[in-house]
Amino acid sequence: MDVHIREMTEADCDAVAEIRVRGWQAAYRGLIPQAHLDAMSVEEDAARRRELWADRNSTVTNLIAERNGTPVGWAAYGPYRTDGPYPNDPRRTADGELYAIYVHPGEYGGGIGQALMAETLTRATAAGYPTLYLWVLTGNARARRFYEHAGFHADGVEEPFEVDGEPVPEMRYAQVVGDLR
Repeated sequence: MDVHIREMTEADCDAVAEIRVRGWQAAYRGLIPQAHLDAMSVEEDAARRRELWADRNSTVTNLIAERNGTPVGWAAYGPYRTDGPYPNDPRRTADGELYAIYVHPGEYGGGIGQALMAETLTRATAAGYPTLYLWVLTGNARARRFYEHAGFHADGVEEPFEVDGEPVPEMRYAQVVGDLR
């Protein structure tokens, strides 16, 4: 497998938008209202990516997976967000969160997601995060299997989430990645 993982640059915004939108449309079919998925725009997402890049928070790391020089996957991680459930839990202040990991649907099953996850876990450990969390749609069995295979486990925390007025609940997964001395 010829996959190279590197940090994202501003020039990757269009490719990341394509990966993210096509990833949503494939992974969330049947889980999120189809009208919402159909209305997603790569161009609008790319514009949002460029805005986020301009205002980027240096604590967020964006990784690109390339195959033969073409971006085929994207992951983003950083400090655990404090605007979710239990924002004042002092145990979470040093922890990290995998905000996103997407592979272009045409590359599913090719090891891209595994390579991105391995690099994310290596870097999160090196960054000193004791635990890495992520949120996944409760009904997304494929993603849950992927995360469990990577060593994550559901920790019992759930959060209601809605898309276009339809409930699509999420659950939190965790993995101890750092030294807890």
